[in-house]
Amino acid sequence: MRHWFKDRHFKSLLKNSGYLAVSKAVAAVAGLATLAFAGRSLGVLMFGMLILITSYAKAASGISKFQSWQLIVRYGGQALEAGETTEFKASTGFGLALDVVSGFGGMILAILLLPLIGGWFGIEDQYLVVAMLYCTLLPTMSAAVPVGVLRSLDRFDLLSWQGTATPIARAILAGIAWWVDAPFEAFVAIWYVTELGGDIYLWFLGWRELKRRDLIKGIRPTLKPRRLPGAWRFAIHVNLTSSMTAAWGPIARLIIGGLVGPAGAAIYRVAASLADSAQKPADLLGKVYYPEVVRMDLATKKPWKLMWRGTVLATTLGVLTGLVLLVAGRWVVDTIFGAEFLPAYPVLLVLIIAPFLAMISFPLVPMLYALDRPDAPLKARLIGTILYFAVVAPLAWRFGVIGAAIAFVIGVAAMVAIQAVQLVGEYRRVRAR
Repeated sequence: MRHWFKDRHFKSLLKNSGYLAVSKAVAAVAGLATLAFAGRSLGVLMFGMLILITSYAKAASGISKFQSWQLIVRYGGQALEAGETTEFKASTGFGLALDVVSGFGGMILAILLLPLIGGWFGIEDQYLVVAMLYCTLLPTMSAAVPVGVLRSLDRFDLLSWQGTATPIARAILAGIAWWVDAPFEAFVAIWYVTELGGDIYLWFLGWRELKRRDLIKGIRPTLKPRRLPGAWRFAIHVNLTSSMTAAWGPIARLIIGGLVGPAGAAIYRVAASLADSAQKPADLLGKVYYPEVVRMDLATKKPWKLMWRGTVLATTLGVLTGLVLLVAGRWVVDTIFGAEFLPAYPVLLVLIIAPFLAMISFPLVPMLYALDRPDAPLKARLIGTILYFAVVAPLAWRFGVIGAAIAFVIGVAAMVAIQAVQLVGEYRRVRAR
């Protein structure tokens, strides 16, 4: 393995993932503290209501937003590697226009639909106004353009610092709210203010880096990206894929709220937050792998070697994290959240399978995007989502929250298997050519 560290791409992967690892570790601790303060203060039922309100906004954002950072990395990252800035500016302007249109459009639709469908997901009538106000976050939520800009400019250090701002501020405010026994509305306000502040800070960092490198001039919002061949096709495929991705997070929590109630959504959220900690190594490497691999020649062996090395690294770290959760998970739930949330432990034992699948598969989607196959992850995600929706209700009705967790693992397994088959086919095609 010693020769791995002589590869500049692998060293860059480690450096950038190291930046994000530090921020994610801090964010994970702060996030767990936040959930603990909210759970202990509100109780299972009202904590579940908080989860449903915030998940509705996250789901609306996931469905409406175009994830334009991938577009900027795909076109702008390659251009910057070649010493050109025209395509980078064009892709940034296109991404900015997509963010503005989809953000405000998603906000309007989410607010209008909430009184009609909120009850399906367990959001009670007396909290509809609060939930509608929370949806005004959508224009800035999941700010994608500054993420794409900073990743293309290799400023993962700035992303790492920004990644700690929101969870730390939220943990501090939630701790104060728990100490003074604040009402439910105060916790919703804390989530709102910290989400908005973190997004504004991210936009500021992106703008400042563009200004520092004298790249702002020439960036104009447009929905007609004439300099970017296939940009609309790529954007639509990525948007549809991200919409399917939302089904595995916020939409899943909404469905569980509708099937087994807000308390079930709270239990599932606690278990999922702990299971996600085992997936962090794969998530971190995936975020830095894509900008790295688009700069490489996929007809050579280098990107495929990088994929293998990254997979070994992510799997090793993730397995160690998973073993810790299996051994100490019950104690962690009891200590952090309290005995009221102990039903989350058996749910965690099921959900821990999903992070393992994510570890061994984290390079699949970035490689397919780099190979100009944005349709491939979409097809895999679509099949996995359909399968999940087909089995979640009967399993949840039969086994409760554990059944919903089983449905989640089944859907993820199907998606990963299809993506693996697709990438093997692309590898054979590229190597044969």
